[in-house]
Amino acid sequence: MNRQYHKWHSANLDREMELLVFGESGARVIVFPTSCGRFYDWENREMIKTLEHHIDQGKLQVFCLDSVDQESWWNEQASPRDKAARHLDYHKYVIDEVLPFTHEMNRNDYVIAMGASMGAYHATNLTFRFPQSFNKCVAMSGPYDFAQMSAPYNVFNWIHDCDDDSVLKCNPVPLIKASSPEHLDKLKKVELIFPIGQTDPLYDGNVMLSQALTENNVPHSFYTWDGFAHDWPFWKDMLLNYVDGGL
Repeated sequence: MNRQYHKWHSANLDREMELLVFGESGARVIVFPTSCGRFYDWENREMIKTLEHHIDQGKLQVFCLDSVDQESWWNEQASPRDKAARHLDYHKYVIDEVLPFTHEMNRNDYVIAMGASMGAYHATNLTFRFPQSFNKCVAMSGPYDFAQMSAPYNVFNWIHDCDDDSVLKCNPVPLIKASSPEHLDKLKKVELIFPIGQTDPLYDGNVMLSQALTENNVPHSFYTWDGFAHDWPFWKDMLLNYVDGGL
């Protein structure tokens, strides 16, 4: 399997950012790590090995990104506005730097956003904000509503006293409810898949997301798995279940 390491100074984040690339052709898969995770986590956790057949067959080229969670949502010294600003800087990095970089390497126009747990949040939030940039989103065991996720993630407790407009762009369920019909029409063209375990503390947020999408006539696939299912072995199985459609 072709494996490449890349690093550059991000103009949008004003810091060095690293990523790994696996494969040479196929749909471009943009992978986001779990909370405060690193660009090498999917390789170390054998998620890449799970996709090895798809990569070797030229069906997928996988780009594993780094995160700035510790500078945004997990930065306890920052205000909610500053947390959101750093998160949105990360979006600029992905849209203005990473996606053009991937397109230079591989001209395949089919792009998949993918992640698990907080990585699923990143994949979903970016897809909802920039639906024209993605064809599919596979988001496993993710948090999609800040108020609901504040229980398992106490770093989000500030949301109950926050009404900052900038945070809305970062909060998937309220973002869908506030989106214009024109924006939702673009999102309707994206294949949205979000599986989660029924006893996962984030499950109710997934139900809320499905309801918001249904109310706005946005097609999506919401899958409930047995038990907790919030761990790497389950995410490997989810990958094999949901990665192929549309390729």
